[in-house]
Amino acid sequence: MSGLIRLNSSALLARSLMQHSLRSARLISSSQKNREAATIDVSKKAAAKPAEPAASTAATKNWVSYGFDYKNETEDRNAMNSSFFFSVTLCLVLGGFYWAYLPDTQMLDWAQREGYLELRRREAAGLEPISKDYIDPAHIVLPSDEELGNTEIVI
Repeated sequence: MSGLIRLNSSALLARSLMQHSLRSARLISSSQKNREAATIDVSKKAAAKPAEPAASTAATKNWVSYGFDYKNETEDRNAMNSSFFFSVTLCLVLGGFYWAYLPDTQMLDWAQREGYLELRRREAAGLEPISKDYIDPAHIVLPSDEELGNTEIVI
């Protein structure tokens, strides 16, 4: 029964999503109605204006600032390129390279090498890898059976 309810609710959800997408798709017009658009005769206005200097052509094209300089496109682009060069190339790439090849400051590699050398030495001498009496049993204080009571001991 619950499977039928889930199936019905998923069908309702799919149907509502499809209706929503159809509603939003109806707002988009894909017809070629170029003759209905408003146009301006530019040829008369272009002939009346004098030729503009080359410096103002940068202001006439569509330019969106990267946020470093809102008035000069060249300075904005130079600031963006330099900041990304320093942040990505120098910090991430060279910083990651430096971090990957740092020396072992905590001596973990040394400790592992020493452990393998000690195991090889003990095996060659015919000894156990770790001695049972590594710590003197006289220094170990264990609780008595009365102190432990019904405490479960897992070994």
